[in-house]
Amino acid sequence: MKINPEFLPIIEWWEKDGKQTVIWCLIAAIAVGGWYGWKNYRASVKNAASEALISAMTTDELETAATKFSSSDAAASIKIRLAKSYYDGGRYNEAMAVYTELDGAAPAAFADIPKVGKAQCLEALGKFADAAKAFDDYAEANPKSYLTLTAQLGAARSYAQLGDKKKAVSRLDALKAANKEDSLALARIEATLELVNRYEVPKK
Repeated sequence: MKINPEFLPIIEWWEKDGKQTVIWCLIAAIAVGGWYGWKNYRASVKNAASEALISAMTTDELETAATKFSSSDAAASIKIRLAKSYYDGGRYNEAMAVYTELDGAAPAAFADIPKVGKAQCLEALGKFADAAKAFDDYAEANPKSYLTLTAQLGAARSYAQLGDKKKAVSRLDALKAANKEDSLALARIEATLELVNRYEVPKK
């Protein structure tokens, strides 16, 4: 068969570079397809993890979600809910373990929660001196945090339970003066003050 001279440059290109070019194009197509497949997979995992975060209600469901989505973007949120569930259920050592795992590893939006959570666990476990120090350390290092008042109230409770009600009341009075324009903060402080005033130090 006679070849049209106009096609000779194309044939020469095909013999020299064309086959190699097609192979690389196929490899690129596979790579792009794989990237989009991975992207879609990650999106589906993220959606499933977010749904689990919202729908999980029991400790068992949260444990399952924490295991299943341990590498997802929602993992920290799920574990924070799991720690809170352990705490609410009186499983303070397990809550402490989760908070400790998250401390320093949680995303910036959740970075403060494990620190205060650990202090609350220490208080619940009756380690009041350690709890007071942990609460104080956090409040001093994070004076503008949304959890600062929570830590300050925790410290006051811990000092009362250590037997130093005078120190606890003094701190709460100072907090009242500092938050006199914040009705929600004042309500929390008053509730803690009432609790401290009712607390009776066990006789040794």
